[in-house]
Formats: sequence, structure tokens, C-alpha cells
Amino acid sequence: MSGLNWQPFLYGGLASIVAEFGTFPIDLTKTRLQVQGQSTDVRYKEIRYRGMFHALFRIYSEEGVRSLYSGIAPALLRQASYGTIKIGIYQSLKRLFVDRLEDETMLLNVMCGVISGVISSSIANPTDVLKIRMQAQGSLVQGGMICNFINIYQQEGTRGLWRGVVPTAQRAAIVVGVELPVYDITKKHLIMSGLMGDTVLTHFISSFSCGLAGAIASNPIDVVRTRIMNQRIVVGTLDLYKGTVDGLLKTWRSEGFFALYKGFWPNWLRLGPWNIIFFITYEQLKRIPL
Repeated sequence: MSGLNWQPFLYGGLASIVAEFGTFPIDLTKTRLQVQGQSTDVRYKEIRYRGMFHALFRIYSEEGVRSLYSGIAPALLRQASYGTIKIGIYQSLKRLFVDRLEDETMLLNVMCGVISGVISSSIANPTDVLKIRMQAQGSLVQGGMICNFINIYQQEGTRGLWRGVVPTAQRAAIVVGVELPVYDITKKHLIMSGLMGDTVLTHFISSFSCGLAGAIASNPIDVVRTRIMNQRIVVGTLDLYKGTVDGLLKTWRSEGFFALYKGFWPNWLRLGPWNIIFFITYEQLKRIPL
């Protein structure tokens, strides 16, 4: 077993930043679609967007092109921390147990993915909170990233910065525990079968597969996580959603089962290209001679 390797941390962070910037407007529409139609929150009771493309067009026409990148600063900061830690821990944990790709198993990869997802998402949670609020509220959020971090802390305390950390960690456990193992196992079998080599096409097919699997598995908890992070603590009021299970049940009862899959298409259409950009970038960075 080899010692700690810094390359997965660095390459994971760089590839995450590239992928995040390239797919951010799709993520914005996912957030807007997920927060709308809440019968328990008058601010978002109205159905403003009929789908991803309608949301993109309406946000662009009503709020300007800059609004399509509302929240990009905390999003990139999140990927610089979350993406770096996630990939670094995942790859390092695997190497603690096996040295070769051929020896990896689905169970091992899932276990390492869940652990790395929980740790990285918990650390990066404040950046996720600000990103979602800037995406959901658009021009209502004034000031720069640092000022808004300070504003959340002053108004809501440390709890505000780590609002939704439990569903965020749960979502990350699902996403990372599904996506990274699916990518690794798909890539492993494509190469070992002799059908393909370690090529860009192999990376493309593997990343496409893991993006679809991750979107299907994570969308319900992603809806709840988005809504919990977007709600604010106001003196004399109660939280609309007290936790993950409460959020899932309230959303299902008040809006129907398919409300848990609000924003699925932009979620998948983001996760798909995001993973494709990420893994192709990551694999190419690995090939840089040092």
C-alpha cells in the first residue's frame, strides 16, 4: 500500500471547478424548479417555470444574463473545497485496501464513496447554503460573497451556515456512493473486457452512466435539501421542514410523489455533463508528467 498521494486532491479540485463553471446555469434552473410550488411557503407558492428551458429563458429575459450565474462564486469555492476533499479521500481510502484497479469491488468503492461524500460535504456546507440562496432568490440577494456569509452568520448564527448539513451529507453519501463506484466499475469492466482501452470514449461512457445513476438516486433528497437550505430562521416562526424525513413526507403529502422529482431533468442534464467534463478533465490531468 502506498502513502498519501496529493494528486487526487489537486486534480479533483481543478476538474470540479471546470465542470461546475461549465454547467452552472443548468444547476440554477434546477434550484428554481425545486423551490417553487411550496404550499407551505408563500414566497415560493407560485409556479413560475414550466421546465428547464422555460426557466432559462425567463431568468435570462427578466433578470439578465448575469443572473444565470447568480451564486457562481460560492459554487466555485464549494467545488474547490468539496471536490478536492471528496476525490482525494475517495482515492486515498481505496488505496488503503487495494493497490490495483483490478482488485477493486463495488462494495469497497461504495463504502469509500459514502465516507468521502459525508466528510467533504459537511466541511463545504456554508458555501452550499449561500449558493442555493443566491440561485433561488436572484437579485434579492445583495452584496458580495463574503458580505453574505457574514450576513447569514449575524442573522442566523453558526446554525445558519450549516443549515441543511444533514440532508446535504445524506445526499452526498448517495451521490458519491453511487457516482464514483459506478464510474470506476464501468470503466474497469470496459477496459478488462477488451472492448475499449483507457480512452476518452471509455471515460465518456463511464461518466454518462454514473451521472444518470446519481440523478435517479439523489433527486428526492436533493429537493428537500434545497428547500431546507433556502428557508431562513426568523424570530417567532417555525422551520417549514424540520429534517430530511419531515421534508420528504411534507413534500409528498402536499404536492404529490412526483414533487420529489422536481428539477430531475436539469439535475440529470447537469450531473451528466458535469460528470463527463469532470472525469475527462480529471483523467487528462492524471496523464500530465510530473
